[in-house]
Amino acid sequence: MYVKQLAKLTGVTADTVRHYTRIGLLSPTRSQANGYQCFSKADQQRLQFIISARKLGFSLKDIQQLISRSEQGHCPCPLTRQIIAKRLEETEALFQETLKLRARMQAALKQWEAAQDGAVPSDVCSLIETFIDPLVEPNEGGDV
Repeated sequence: MYVKQLAKLTGVTADTVRHYTRIGLLSPTRSQANGYQCFSKADQQRLQFIISARKLGFSLKDIQQLISRSEQGHCPCPLTRQIIAKRLEETEALFQETLKLRARMQAALKQWEAAQDGAVPSDVCSLIETFIDPLVEPNEGGDV
């Protein structure tokens, strides 16, 4: 099958298939007749693996490591567990930062409900310049 056929079967774009081929995640053969890249059932299975791994948060570098380990005859499952544990930890930290940002935004909206536009002289926007962050201790300085 050709690039567009593989893309359609797997629900990705043709550009995605081409990119994964360029970086070595897929290894199509070349058609003798027209020089087009020809993808096999194995390539389709590999692409499904890549799509599943991406949905779980694995980076392309992670996926390359897992494939390499498998191609060397080693079971990639221990590495898979290690990587996903790290990604989960990173995701949890990002989630906590997002919750803090959400709380700041909610506090800002509440503070700004009764504020008048341009109530104090400012360089850009008095709302932002006069915002008091409830999540920052008075001695912290407020750098985010």
